[in-house]
Amino acid sequence: MSTPVDLTPAAESTVDTPSRRGRIADVAGLGVGRAVAFVLPALALIALFLVFPALWTLYIGITDYQLTGPAAANPQVIGIGNFLTALGDTLFRNSLWLTVLFVLGSAVIGQNLLGFGLAWLLRGARPWLRRLTESLVLLAWILPSTVVAFLWFAVLDRDGGTLNLLLGTEGTAWLVRYPLISIILFNIWRGTAFSMLLYSSALAAVPPSQLETAKLVGASGWQTVRDVVFPHIRGHVLTNTLLISLWTANDFTPFLLTAGGPNHASETLPVFIYRQALEGGQLGYASAISLLLLVANLVVAGLYLRLLRRRS
Repeated sequence: MSTPVDLTPAAESTVDTPSRRGRIADVAGLGVGRAVAFVLPALALIALFLVFPALWTLYIGITDYQLTGPAAANPQVIGIGNFLTALGDTLFRNSLWLTVLFVLGSAVIGQNLLGFGLAWLLRGARPWLRRLTESLVLLAWILPSTVVAFLWFAVLDRDGGTLNLLLGTEGTAWLVRYPLISIILFNIWRGTAFSMLLYSSALAAVPPSQLETAKLVGASGWQTVRDVVFPHIRGHVLTNTLLISLWTANDFTPFLLTAGGPNHASETLPVFIYRQALEGGQLGYASAISLLLLVANLVVAGLYLRLLRRRS
C-alpha cells in the first residue's frame, strides 16, 4: 500500500516542482512579464544598432551597391563576386599586410612591452612619481584623436617640427619617408595607458613573498619576471593582447596623420574600407571587405579563447 504524500506547507516546501523552481529562479520577484519589460529596451537597442547594421552590411556585401549611379538605385546581387575581387586586389592585399604589421608593431609588441615595463618600474616608485607618470600616460589615451593627431603633426612636421629641431634634421618629412613607422609609434604612445593600468592591477596580485624569495636566491630581473611574475599574470597578458589587437586592427585614427599615404604606404584596412566606400563609391565592395575584417577578428578571438582554455 503506497504512502500518501503530505501536502502540508512544511512538506510542500520540500517538494521540487516546476513552479517552485521558477519561484527560486525569480529571486527579484518580478515575474516573467516585468522581467521582459525591463530587458526589452536593451534588446531593442542591440537589435537596432548592432544586429540590423550587421545584417545590412552582409546584404550589401553580396551586391554591387554603389554610392551613386544606377547601382545605387537598383543594386544587383552578385554573390561572392566582391570577395573574389578583394582576394585578387593588390591594394587589398597591401592593406592586409600593413594592418598585420601595424597590429604586431604597435599593439602586440609596442603597447604590451611598454605598458608592462611602466607598470613594473612604477611598483616601487614614490607615490607622487607614480601618480604623475600614470596621469601623463593616461592623458595621451583620453585626449580626442583629432587633438592627438595635431600634436603629432607638430612633432613630425617637415618645417619647424619638434623632432627635426631636436635631431638637427630640418626638412625631413617623417610622415612621408616613414609613414608606417610613424603611425606605429603614434599608436604606441596613444594606447599604452590601457596596458599599463591592466598590468599594474595584475602585478598587485603577485604574492610579495615569492618576489622576495626570488631576490634572495639571486634571480635577475628577467628571471623573476619569467619564472615568478608571468605565471601569475598569464591570463591578463592574453586578455590585454586580445583587446588591444582588436582595437588596433579596427582603428581609423592613422587616417588623421597620413590619410593612408603616401602611395598607400600606410593604408590599413579601416582606411582602405573608408576610401573604397566614400571616396570610390564602392559600398558593396567596402562592405565585403568589412566582413572579411570581421572574420579575421573572430579568428583572433577564437584563438585567444582556445589559449585561455588551455591555460585553465
